[in-house]
Amino acid sequence: MNKVNYKNRKDTHSRKWDGCRERFGTDNLLPLWIADMDFEAPACVKEALKKYVDFGVFGYHIPPQGYYDAFINWEKTYHDYPVEREWIRFAPGVVPALNWLLHILTERDDGVIILTPVYYPFKDAIVNNGRKLIESPLKRTENTYEIDIRDFENKIIENDAKVCIFCSPHNPVGRVWKAKELVTVLDICKKHGVYLLSDEIHQDIIMKGYTQIAAATLGDYKEILITLTAATKTFNLAACQNSILVIQDEKLRGLYDDYLEKLRITGGNSFGYIAVQRAYENGREWLEEVLGIIEHNYWYMRKRLEEALPEVWIPDLQGTYLMWIDLKKYIIPQEFERIMQDECALAVDYGSWFGGNDSEGCLRINLATDPANIESAAERLVRVLKDKEMVSGHE
Repeated sequence: MNKVNYKNRKDTHSRKWDGCRERFGTDNLLPLWIADMDFEAPACVKEALKKYVDFGVFGYHIPPQGYYDAFINWEKTYHDYPVEREWIRFAPGVVPALNWLLHILTERDDGVIILTPVYYPFKDAIVNNGRKLIESPLKRTENTYEIDIRDFENKIIENDAKVCIFCSPHNPVGRVWKAKELVTVLDICKKHGVYLLSDEIHQDIIMKGYTQIAAATLGDYKEILITLTAATKTFNLAACQNSILVIQDEKLRGLYDDYLEKLRITGGNSFGYIAVQRAYENGREWLEEVLGIIEHNYWYMRKRLEEALPEVWIPDLQGTYLMWIDLKKYIIPQEFERIMQDECALAVDYGSWFGGNDSEGCLRINLATDPANIESAAERLVRVLKDKEMVSGHE
């Protein structure tokens, strides 16, 4: 049975737990930052890897047909996306793949557009590779965010954008995009000859009442669209370094293949292929339990903060296990990091890292952890920020 077990990861070389000093300057923090889970992987994954380890020979590995079949069946069953074997390509991670694709599809100083606030390695990929960063900020509504379509298209035209890096579901604000929104973005990109790189790595972390739609299922966009996904977030397999690109267009596949051939990257490690295959084959029950834990943690944190801190703003969590919290009514920007670390003793992702118009004073919390950690974090925030409310003097 694939029962979900919480694990204490302290002193296990976990970046999330043991990398706090390097990232935040101290170990004395409750880690709720980097996006991985504090849960054991599904039992089916551990059993498959144990069998492989017991065999004891770790030479060059050919991915079995079962690996591709497992992914294809998963996409068809849970995302109504009929992926063909020849479309599937390997990457050690979505982020490396995005960096490679910018080299493949753009030249130095070409414009690349992102919808902010958004996962900060998108910006890093653009800036570090000498491309022009174009930001189109999302618009805040009463309970969530939406795309400013007019601004998005105008920015593409004004900056002659060549690529859009798109996040679906959106990290960090938790939006699951509707079909109409996706089609509008895809149509704009197609109209202006902009490649759309759709990061769908969180595609399986969807809350009740919402439906994740694969961009590639919405029409004929294959000449501009590349989908990037993985079992990484779904089954907590980041260490296995196995991600998947779905490239329908033969010309784009050829460009990707040629680039990787120059890098002499022919595939990943055997542990990753084995883990991913077994997770997609037998991990659904485990995932359903995890989704329940994430939803419970979200509503606990939201209700506790909203009851105690009436000026907090928290958007609806539609997808991902990442919670976006706006605390700017309680903390001035200059004090934000000090208060989070020194007074709340929390390691979080700061809103300023994600870009956008109003991200200062926001934070992103990882909900994929023991409910006791979420309860502790909520109490720390309430205790500290209730005291700060009168001091801040925010209107």
